[in-house]
Amino acid sequence: MAAMLSGMQEDGGTRVSLRVWLVACRPGFMTVTLVAAALGIAQAQACGCGWDAPAAAATLVLAALAHAAANLYNDYGDAVGGSDAVNTGRLFPFSGGSQVIQDGRVSALQMREAARMLGIVVVGGGIALAARTGPGLLLVGLAGLALGWAYSSPRVALMSRGLGELAVGLAWWLVVVGADHVQRHGFSAIAAISGVSLAGLVMAILWAAEFPDAAADAQVGKRTLVVRWGPRAAALGYAGLVLASHVWVAAWWAAQWLPSTAWWGLASAPLSAAAAITLWRHADEPARLRPVMAGSIAAALLHGVMLTTAFVAIARLR
Repeated sequence: MAAMLSGMQEDGGTRVSLRVWLVACRPGFMTVTLVAAALGIAQAQACGCGWDAPAAAATLVLAALAHAAANLYNDYGDAVGGSDAVNTGRLFPFSGGSQVIQDGRVSALQMREAARMLGIVVVGGGIALAARTGPGLLLVGLAGLALGWAYSSPRVALMSRGLGELAVGLAWWLVVVGADHVQRHGFSAIAAISGVSLAGLVMAILWAAEFPDAAADAQVGKRTLVVRWGPRAAALGYAGLVLASHVWVAAWWAAQWLPSTAWWGLASAPLSAAAAITLWRHADEPARLRPVMAGSIAAALLHGVMLTTAFVAIARLR
């Protein structure tokens, strides 16, 4: 795969280096995806559903590749839509895409073809994994790929219709559900419940990144929630989202649907609260929002890691 990507040619005939493709894939953000997959794997172990190490490894690889494909296609969609080209207020690496198309290092068409190539690999790997673990995984995989395509596709462009945030949340919820399914060979209510809070915090990452991009997005008709609501209302929406994500865990823990250790996931609440307060104070000053975006990522990662650890602790007691 690396050789295929590095061998692709730009319109002018120049080889594109593997390093450029890595920048375009935005690997730093894939850690959240790996944590989401790990959460699904861990909770299946906590329920005593067995341990399939090769399938777990394949789950992590396919989840990362699917995320990479979505990032590449998102860069293509934003290039076609024009938002990245006019985005002078982006806060790299948190917002504004990878910019490799705008910098002339990759063509938009080439980016689209690379995304499709990775998508084919993910589909093939997903079919093979489903043959090992059950056909339900195909439903999860197809739904995830459909969301990734619809989010950025110029034809559908959920990201431009105020639905991109929800689509992202659903996609990461599916990662948790799918990873659990791989080990369990079926669907579970626990996976459906535990994946919601992490999905909400991943939505918050995107939500925060939309603030510095809002002016460029509005200029090209990309109607994200921040563009639709304005900075003040969107800042309140962000606060409500991160609060709801943590209340969700606390409520299901209190109802004893989540394990006794699940309250560990609340360790991310101070990070989310700090990000929400900073966002409210500087919602009209996008250049000062870098701590909000970094805090949003840190909160999602800590939340996922602590929930995963909570399930691992239960698994060790079995």
